[in-house]
Amino acid sequence: MPRSVETSPADSDPALSEPPLPLFDTAQTVTLGPVPSYLKDHRKRLRARFLDGGAKAVPDYELLELLLFGALPRGDVKPLAHALIERFGDLAGVVTAPSAQLSKIEGVGESVLVALKVTQAVAGRLARAKVLNRPVISSWSALLDYCHTVMAHRSVEHARVLYLDRKNCLIADEELARGTVDHVPLYPREVLKRALDLDASALILVHNHPTGDSTPSEQDIALTRRVEEAASALSVVLHDHLIIGKSQEYSFRANGLL
Repeated sequence: MPRSVETSPADSDPALSEPPLPLFDTAQTVTLGPVPSYLKDHRKRLRARFLDGGAKAVPDYELLELLLFGALPRGDVKPLAHALIERFGDLAGVVTAPSAQLSKIEGVGESVLVALKVTQAVAGRLARAKVLNRPVISSWSALLDYCHTVMAHRSVEHARVLYLDRKNCLIADEELARGTVDHVPLYPREVLKRALDLDASALILVHNHPTGDSTPSEQDIALTRRVEEAASALSVVLHDHLIIGKSQEYSFRANGLL
């Protein structure tokens, strides 16, 4: 017996509704009409402009349109792209938004969610590939880009630790804790236990501030001191503690707190 299919807000708008995915439900078939010529021409022109000029040739909402073309092969995706940008601020905000919040936008179904989350995963892995197993000193800018890519748009605080070997190459990047909008629990004992497991010689603490302000709190400063003391006792160097804001980061080392 075919299983029932839940409807979403998008089902009320044929232009944005998504056809069933055969991979998940082969019991239904849908006959789709041809794409209107004006939409076909728009997609063709937009793809050509992107191929000719790259990302700089198109604004955020049009890049998002290009992304949505594959997820929604029928209909005009421009209104959905505008709605997503308006709700989440920019392309990065859309791609990194929690799935639960994205699903509240009319027109966002499984295919759109998958497209956005795959894009987020690819961006993170590309940024990570530029720093993994490379000396952090010579790839510091790439390291900051990676931290911003994976943390700047998170809605709650996350703490991760970058573990380095004797040549200061990144050997492990691990998220150790998730918290609330203004606090994340991180315990020096757990940080150093993992360092010993990895035979790491140094480490970098990283956490984000969802408010966008990267200024450290008194708790951030106190935690950094505790980790530094515990690391020093085990001959492990704390190179830095980075706080990632929306558009900038705060380095404890650069600001004389380490």
